[in-house]
Amino acid sequence: MSNPNTDVIQGTLDMLILKTLSLEPLHGFGIARRVEQISRGVFKVNPGSLLTALQRLERAGWLDSEWRQTTNARRAKFYRLTRAGKKQLDLETADWSRRASAIARLLRQEG
Repeated sequence: MSNPNTDVIQGTLDMLILKTLSLEPLHGFGIARRVEQISRGVFKVNPGSLLTALQRLERAGWLDSEWRQTTNARRAKFYRLTRAGKKQLDLETADWSRRASAIARLLRQEG
């Protein structure tokens, strides 16, 4: 049996980042670790994809960032959700729920 795919589903990385940061500001490694923990290992975030997404979300005005000390005394860029980011999270969550419900209905169809 092949290993299960742990890639984040195309188009959901932004939503997962926004949701993770709605709880508290985090640095990139913390975001990736939190997504993996909360998904119970189902999703693993590629560091390159995460960095690109964080830059894109910051340019869009959905995240702010600042350099701070981590708990182990390293400097890291911490990201936090902006008001616009919260609105975007609400939109993406509603859209995801609508799509997931549609897929669930399709999968329940009897053949």
